[in-house]
Amino acid sequence: MGRRLAVGVLAALLGYAIGGLGGGFLVSVLSSNPHDRSVEAAMTGAFVLGPLGALVGFVSGFLRSRRQA
Repeated sequence: MGRRLAVGVLAALLGYAIGGLGGGFLVSVLSSNPHDRSVEAAMTGAFVLGPLGALVGFVSGFLRSRRQA
């Protein structure tokens, strides 16, 4: 169980980084807000898409690290 949890946490960290950076980039490119586009991209990446990426990363890492019988 400890190994699966560790793999899940590492996958969550990787998922947060990918979700935060990728989501921030997409928002900065696709946003129609001319005034504070960079702030919108940073906050969306850090507080919306980053945690979603971490959740997806944890679940997928935890489930994929099953022991082989």
